[in-house]
Amino acid sequence: MNQKERMLAGELYNPYQVDDHTWERSRKALELFNSLPFTKHKEGMQALREIFGYLPEDAIIVPPFYCDKGAQIYIGNHFYANTGLTILDEAKVTIGDNVFLGPGVHIYTAGHPIDAFVRNLELEYAKAVTIRSDVWIGGNVVINPGVTIGSNVVIGSGSVVTKNIPDGVIAAGNPCRVIREITDEDNKYWNDKLQEYQRDVDD
Repeated sequence: MNQKERMLAGELYNPYQVDDHTWERSRKALELFNSLPFTKHKEGMQALREIFGYLPEDAIIVPPFYCDKGAQIYIGNHFYANTGLTILDEAKVTIGDNVFLGPGVHIYTAGHPIDAFVRNLELEYAKAVTIRSDVWIGGNVVINPGVTIGSNVVIGSGSVVTKNIPDGVIAAGNPCRVIREITDEDNKYWNDKLQEYQRDVDD
């Protein structure tokens, strides 16, 4: 396997020898996106759309934003990321529908060997990250390589997610742990709040 094939397979690879030209393309797109005024936000999103694996028309990413390649990022519908999102997409990053990210969220697929001798040879590995649908991730959350976050999940701000998170839970902490399930009582409370909101807006 060549270096890019090793990277995509989750094996050790040398990042300085991955010759796929995505780095140059992503640098140009990110420079444009992060320099445009707010009034040119649509043009900025189009620049990202040209380097992403998939980025829907209704997605919103607030500058500044950083990614390594872009080509391995696949985002679902109704996506919102507040300012300071960083995605190191040496491996695939898949994000479902209706995912909201607070400011300063970092998603890492790149990892480095624990052994110092191997690490100092400038070798690394990459593991895919998946965030399923209907997820809210609070500010300054770090998501580490190989993690899957299930559907209908809330991740508390400042968490460091090192292991998979199941569906339908609130999780937080460093390392991030499940605090409790999202219950029917939660759903009832927030639907009552929604009805109250709708009454106030209609008045």
